[in-house]
Amino acid sequence: METNATRMCALLVGLPDITVVGVESQPGRPLRVHVETTAEVVGCAVCGTRAWVKDRPVVALVDLPAFGRPALLVWRKRRWRCPEPDCEVGTWTEVDPRIAPGRAGMTDRAGRWVTVQVGREGRTVAEVARQLGCDWHTVMDAVVAYGAPLIDDPDRIGPVTALGLDETLFARTGRWRTQRWCTSIVDVARPSQLLDVVAGRTAAGPSAWIEAQPEAWRSGVAWGVLDLSGPYRKTFTDTLPDAEQVADPFHVVKLANSKLDECRRRVQNETLGHRGRKNDPLYRSRRLLTKGHERLDERGEAKLLGLLEAGDPRGEVRLAWHAKETIRGIYAIDDPDEAHTFVDELADDLLDVDHPPEVRSLGRTLRRWRHQIVGWHRSRVSNGPTEAANNLIKRIKRVGFGFRRFAHYRLRVLLYAGRPNWNLINIIDPAQIR
Repeated sequence: METNATRMCALLVGLPDITVVGVESQPGRPLRVHVETTAEVVGCAVCGTRAWVKDRPVVALVDLPAFGRPALLVWRKRRWRCPEPDCEVGTWTEVDPRIAPGRAGMTDRAGRWVTVQVGREGRTVAEVARQLGCDWHTVMDAVVAYGAPLIDDPDRIGPVTALGLDETLFARTGRWRTQRWCTSIVDVARPSQLLDVVAGRTAAGPSAWIEAQPEAWRSGVAWGVLDLSGPYRKTFTDTLPDAEQVADPFHVVKLANSKLDECRRRVQNETLGHRGRKNDPLYRSRRLLTKGHERLDERGEAKLLGLLEAGDPRGEVRLAWHAKETIRGIYAIDDPDEAHTFVDELADDLLDVDHPPEVRSLGRTLRRWRHQIVGWHRSRVSNGPTEAANNLIKRIKRVGFGFRRFAHYRLRVLLYAGRPNWNLINIIDPAQIR
């Protein structure tokens, strides 16, 4: 006689032609729902002869939690045998993709659910595995099966006019904690999108990715945005020669601040013979030096000038400070031609032999990157969206407590930050990649 629990579980299964045979409920163990198909007559796929049931193997599949408890769907499969002695088929086991894909460890609906939880919601694989009462590999296998088609969807990457490149740390491996880097490839036009991540931060990885894209897609990229990175400049030069390169303004100003800080530390050691201490004038000025001049009130500016007067006898730090502020002024110019002339003249001025070595180094960088720096005045695009994508990537790294396999890392970050079409999760056939 059918019990209330059996009828309730039949509703939870929710599949036609699937019969709930029984339910096992033992304290402290997952709920076990036994099911079988209603197929009684099956013909051989080769000869058409009516097959016989050889045996009934039992397969336990991880399912969604039921009644607040982990659940297993125990499928009593039929193994069929063709009675025709000359038939080459022999035996086969029934397959119902509505229940689970072939060789899967969890049901189809559970596989789609865990992909959403791990991918879109950014939950850890271990956390989802604990909720389902299974091991890590069962969940991750499902995420790979259902998530890979989402990130490989050809419609996920549309036309791109501005492409940004930036590196982020993937992992530290080995005895010496060797750093392994990867490159984020981002559509930096609005709305921005993480397109892909490739291993390494050399030109090889992003160059191969760009060259693998259709010619029509590559011809649509008008701007290549990068920090002051030689390998990424080579990538754009080799693979997108018609795209104008744009140096990210943040990294240009950051370089000016770092050179100013180098100059301050050098002068500190040369004048006092030790690193900065809390009462040393130059050490006390370190935050005021990197603050924008327009953000200093009269009191702050007077304090800064007094500290430089006391700790910078040759005026080298003050000159580096003026150089930094002048570089910031590049981005107050609206006209690209005027900006180009300004950058050329500024680079020549900074290369004066009487200037501190840090200022001359800054001038050499401006001269080497002048076309990319002025590219911002024509494009008005930056690598800010790339940095935002890197923040999302780092969130996945934090919740995952690190990654060992780059394939899993790429899958997780693209499911979370790559903006796949999650409406496809209901129609994906995981058997395509198994």
